[in-house]
Amino acid sequence: MNTNIRQFPMVSILLAILLSVAMVIPFARPASADDQLKASQLVEKAKLTMDSFMSDGNMGAFRDLIKQAKGVFIVPQLLKGAFIVGASGGSGVFLARDAKTGEWTGPAFYTIGGASFGLQAGGEASEVILLVMSDRGIASMLTNSFKLGADVGIAAGPIGGGVAAATANLSADILAFSRSKGLYGGISLDGAVVATRGDRNDAYYGRKVTPADILVRRDVSTQQAMGLIDAVEKAACC
Repeated sequence: MNTNIRQFPMVSILLAILLSVAMVIPFARPASADDQLKASQLVEKAKLTMDSFMSDGNMGAFRDLIKQAKGVFIVPQLLKGAFIVGASGGSGVFLARDAKTGEWTGPAFYTIGGASFGLQAGGEASEVILLVMSDRGIASMLTNSFKLGADVGIAAGPIGGGVAAATANLSADILAFSRSKGLYGGISLDGAVVATRGDRNDAYYGRKVTPADILVRRDVSTQQAMGLIDAVEKAACC
């Protein structure tokens, strides 16, 4: 009788552990599903941003320069936490052009953030597209993280038509285009850090992958991304 009494607390502890494990497992699955959903939504938003830039009358230079781009980083919503000085950031997707075939691959997922981006007065959110114009810029996108303006050169993309594009600072590794509440070009990304979003990459493709797996080796692909890829290919064509 005494032996049973001594064993009872141990049985209770084991049951509690089993119950805890059973409760954790169901909640672990939705987290991955949630990451996959957010990744898919970001891809759809990126396509809308690309379509919107292509149809904007003030983005003539963007439409000209994307034809020369080696890569495109689309951030549908870059948020600013405070006026003039404050935390800023957002998530985006990057697609790269194959140097030999001209085909576009991706997307790979990234974050962009900084202490302050100097958005337009009153602009709390901006749509941003970075055109990667150099091999150095592409190489930076394949690293875990890098700083704009320090590790790679960045310049504001010109606003307007063909004349503006012809006078663009093409020596920069990256050209930045932005819109916020009808305002154009009023964003400075110097000092911003771009970093790989591994959790979104893994969730979107269903296994652990790196940007090089996605963009260079092309080890993974998904039909879900075809709408975005088609939009970028159409924009960058000839």
